[in-house]
Amino acid sequence: MPARQRPGHTIVALSEALDGAAAPALREHLIGALRRSGRLLILDLGEVASADAAGLAVLVGIQRRAAALGITLRLVAPGHQVAALLRVTALDRALPLYPAPDLHTELAA
Repeated sequence: MPARQRPGHTIVALSEALDGAAAPALREHLIGALRRSGRLLILDLGEVASADAAGLAVLVGIQRRAAALGITLRLVAPGHQVAALLRVTALDRALPLYPAPDLHTELAA
């Protein structure tokens, strides 16, 4: 999960599956990214193939931690399955979604 730090923000590219098997390592990695992030943490979901309840729980937990630290969390480029799951669970209302991967530049500006 590579992270690119820029002044004021961090972009973390996630891949594979956001599932129960990946959840513990994902949580720890994202908590570390929060510690190093500026006011904006962007999670690039473009390479995430699927997600389940455990993966979504990690995203919700990170969003809560980010908010408590005054950090804005953005989810960028979710694939069809991930976006659909976020919509069905109504989490798309709590976790801002941005469909295009080229929004990295716009979000960080």
